Amino acid sequence: MEFANVADYRAAARRFLPKFAFAYLEGGSEDEITLRRNRLAFERVMFAPRVLVDVSTVSTTATLAGRAAAWPAVVGPTGLNGLYRREAEETLARAACAAGLPFVLSTASTSLLEDVRKASDGELWLQLYVQQDRRIAEDMMARASVSGFSTLLLTVDTPVTGQRDHYARTGFKLPLRWTRKLLWDIATHPRWTATVGLHGVPQLVNLARSARLGSGIEAQAAALSRQMDLSLSWDDLAWVRRHWPGKLFVKGIQTVADALRASQHDVDGVVLSNHGGRQLDGALSAMDILADTVSSTPKGFDVLIDGGIRRGSDIAKAVALGAKGVLLGRAPLYGLAGAGSSGVNDVLSMLRNELEICLRLLGCPDIASLDASYLVGEREPRIGAALREDAETMAIRL
Repeated sequence: MEFANVADYRAAARRFLPKFAFAYLEGGSEDEITLRRNRLAFERVMFAPRVLVDVSTVSTTATLAGRAAAWPAVVGPTGLNGLYRREAEETLARAACAAGLPFVLSTASTSLLEDVRKASDGELWLQLYVQQDRRIAEDMMARASVSGFSTLLLTVDTPVTGQRDHYARTGFKLPLRWTRKLLWDIATHPRWTATVGLHGVPQLVNLARSARLGSGIEAQAAALSRQMDLSLSWDDLAWVRRHWPGKLFVKGIQTVADALRASQHDVDGVVLSNHGGRQLDGALSAMDILADTVSSTPKGFDVLIDGGIRRGSDIAKAVALGAKGVLLGRAPLYGLAGAGSSGVNDVLSMLRNELEICLRLLGCPDIASLDASYLVGEREPRIGAALREDAETMAIRL
């Protein structure tokens, strides 16, 4: 089958995966209002292209966390990727390296960070959840530092797991409960069963090693969810900094005021994110607050975004509004599930090619020159004004 775009790979992933696995990949929280808004936020923004510009060559080079990237994107952190293919994180890391991009390994990965490092010579980042026993996070940071990971993304939007109705509908739970519904779901997806399912339920091995948990998925899942540190606060950024020598970003920022507050601490930037619409339903998208965040935070403070990126033109819109780059979450996973390693490579190649086409059609030969003058935004002024007022109030308090 020929794949024309990311949506085609999504369809292939849906055919390959059992319903419970695809729902885990695709689903959002509650009524999925925020999940849908993530896409609509990009669709609201329109281009204002320039013509008669020499675009015989275009440059997509970007700087992400102080290092050069081939284009302004990162293969972002996603958990339980072993549900889609074996050695999923190694595959994603190799594809990111081949595309000239960083790869972010999740705390909830199904491969050890040491194994991912062995699989790829590329730039690696670590996404960190903090459990009640902070020695787990400290150990993971130490392991990542020794393995040459350059950047840490401290995720702060998951003190508890959002209400995800699709768990109940598909019977998904860790550990898996072998109901007749689940067994039928697996039996009707023989290709997945042969390549993934027969090897057993993927383990949260990275977390297990730092938590000294062993191989039981039930204890691993509990450490990831029920034992999250609900007391984590702004003051704890100093604790993270004591244990992490590299670049540090706070991921999961959802207001301009919190981005501004983060800039007052010893961090290098933020990732505007609503966790792909999987946590608080009704939250704004990163694109909703991007421009106001960039204008309200200090120069040199990096702002990245995620959520809903499906086209190269989406990346161009984010950069034009001031983002240093975007994190790609579901898009590479569609490629992974739909066609394995070749699918991930193809998805990343598609997105870069679309980005280059977009720059040429915009009359912008260098992405470093891309700004809001290339856009006609259909933004909501009342929301923007409220966000600016919120940021100004926080600045006064600080």
